[in-house]
Amino acid sequence: MDLLEADDGGLSLRAVARRAGVSATAPYRHFADKEALESELAAQGFADLGRRLGAADPQPATPDGFARLAVDYVRFALDRPALFRLMFGTPCTNPEDARAVAAAELGAFVLTHVSQAFPQADAEALATAGWSLVHGLAFLHLDGKLPSANADEVEARVTSAITAILTLRLTG
Repeated sequence: MDLLEADDGGLSLRAVARRAGVSATAPYRHFADKEALESELAAQGFADLGRRLGAADPQPATPDGFARLAVDYVRFALDRPALFRLMFGTPCTNPEDARAVAAAELGAFVLTHVSQAFPQADAEALATAGWSLVHGLAFLHLDGKLPSANADEVEARVTSAITAILTLRLTG
């Protein structure tokens, strides 16, 4: 994964082989092509993200609990930007692809926790809205549209956005 974050012109099977100290053809015994390598790296990234979210709050049941998950999601993106972009930068058109399977597992994680915490809500709609908000915040910070130099400010912004949405009451 260090090679991915190195920002030295991109990931290639040749660079992977060089870093591993093996022949230039050795990676082809494990990966059909660069796309297969990227899919496996992305799947590992989704697994890492899932573990990080599970550690942040294993049973979120309140807006604050979901805010902790959201903050860790955005922190993951900021800590590992190249991996995060790799995870989400390619469409998941083949449902058997490692990246697609791992993305679906993350989606199931979100849906499960939302449906448990908010049983009266349309869990699928709320999970989609929440993930979209957090994912959008992650990319706004990554792309410099929102400042990311101060970790406390990022945490406050993400927490307030999630809390605002999950505690929103329509009046009328």
